[in-house]
Amino acid sequence: MPKSKKRGSNHQREAGGQPRNVQPFSDEDASIETMSHCSGFSDPASFTEDGPEVDEEATQEDLEYKLKGFIDLTLDKSAKTRQAALESLKNAFSSKILYEFIMERRMTLTDSIERCIKKGKSDEQCAAAGLACLLCVQLGSGIESEEIFKTLGPVLKKIVCDGAASIQARQACATCLGICCFIVTDDITELFSTMECLENIFTKAYQRDRDTNGVSGTHNIVLHISALLAWTLLLTICPMNEVKKKIEMHLYKLPSLLSCDDVNMRIAAGETLALLFELARETDADFFYEDMEPLTEKLRALATDGNKHRAKVDKRKQRSVFRDVLRAVEERDFPTETVKFGPERMYIDCWVKKQTYDTFKEILGSGMQYHLQSNEFLRNVFELGPPVMLDAATLKTMKISRFERMDEENSA
Repeated sequence: MPKSKKRGSNHQREAGGQPRNVQPFSDEDASIETMSHCSGFSDPASFTEDGPEVDEEATQEDLEYKLKGFIDLTLDKSAKTRQAALESLKNAFSSKILYEFIMERRMTLTDSIERCIKKGKSDEQCAAAGLACLLCVQLGSGIESEEIFKTLGPVLKKIVCDGAASIQARQACATCLGICCFIVTDDITELFSTMECLENIFTKAYQRDRDTNGVSGTHNIVLHISALLAWTLLLTICPMNEVKKKIEMHLYKLPSLLSCDDVNMRIAAGETLALLFELARETDADFFYEDMEPLTEKLRALATDGNKHRAKVDKRKQRSVFRDVLRAVEERDFPTETVKFGPERMYIDCWVKKQTYDTFKEILGSGMQYHLQSNEFLRNVFELGPPVMLDAATLKTMKISRFERMDEENSA
């Protein structure tokens, strides 16, 4: 994907930044005053539902003042306070474009994230990894994001590979590693190194029946899923010669994951297979898969699964996904989806695009539509062109329509 190397700033110090003494980490409880300060601004709605008469300049100043406070609180002695501050920053970064504000404080934010991942416990590490993803999404694919990844990449890899770390922290760091690498990496060597790190995790699911102690390793499934999906995202930006190597390496092993007891692993494996078939056919018009018949039989069974021992919601989700996977493998077909945001439409018409969209939607949550409208990096990824400029009348109509929908939902 195109990468912009233009620096937005040459700051060597943070804006208005003065050196501060960082208090050592401890697990003491946060004070009621500090916790209420964080929780009072952690609702994403507080960043998005501005009324029509709000002074925009005053609102922006107020928001930035609060965010500066949260950044300071990521260095607090209390683990609860640090985590609450990280979550508040995540909510803000997913709901607003804050490029200039973040650009001036990226070094402080990077240091805080690194410290929380290294020194924090599971929940704090997860929150810090999520904030790292959003930091790179905000800054896009420029040199500033590359500098962030150079700092955080080794830390993330260390946690991902650390068997003593919590599964949740390793899972969050695997996702973060994939997303940040996708955003910033022009260095092929770094791309391959990151993919190898993720491969070393999810390929253990191929021999999932027993771990080194002869005990079932199913508790690691969530980690294997995250590593697989992050690896698949990076595969979509690999050079074609490397794509061919990866397809040869994994296409005959991945079907074994379709028999996993975990429905989310079955779905992740199925969608990855569909994407691999799509890439294989793009790289080689004469691509032939020797075990097509047993594979399609397995996919068809999953698309019509009526196993009474499985939860109904899992069966519905699985059948829906595998109907599409079967069509992709057997008929080279993809059911086009339409994503609406503001006055625009985006068509998801292939598995590569679906994988990319699903990944960023998972990170941005309800802020995905806003970022599709306004975030130049994401618009570049999905080839949407420059942000569409809306006049006041259009904005007013859109706001009225939103409130009408809310009224209808409340009265229903």
